Amino acid sequence: MRLYSLPQEIEVWYLIPAMRRELARLLTQKHGLSYEKAGEVLGISKAAISQYNKNKRASKVYLHSRVLKELERAVKSIGKDKERTVREILRVLKFMRDKKLPFEFCQGGRHNHKDCKEVIVTYEKYWG
Repeated sequence: MRLYSLPQEIEVWYLIPAMRRELARLLTQKHGLSYEKAGEVLGISKAAISQYNKNKRASKVYLHSRVLKELERAVKSIGKDKERTVREILRVLKFMRDKKLPFEFCQGGRHNHKDCKEVIVTYEKYWG
């Protein structure tokens, strides 16, 4: 049985949380926002920010270095506008698709190999 049949499911379950993880880190560690303020900007709780910073959420996905640079660029334009945050995440997802940038999933064999492989194969079949 297929775990995911649409690449958009993979984006929702894995890529968007990984992008939020990086945005949370950038906002709190590089830009000095409190967890509460970063949560407001990203539209999530301060507890979620804490979990992202402690690698307890979205820890299976490793984004391409070009995607990370785009997220750094996104942070500069987000400011304190949640709507801008959504537009920037969508922009970075589109950038990733348009450039056919891969992501790594389940590095180091810490997770169920079959599920890991299926996620990558499904995503690359449509966007890769």
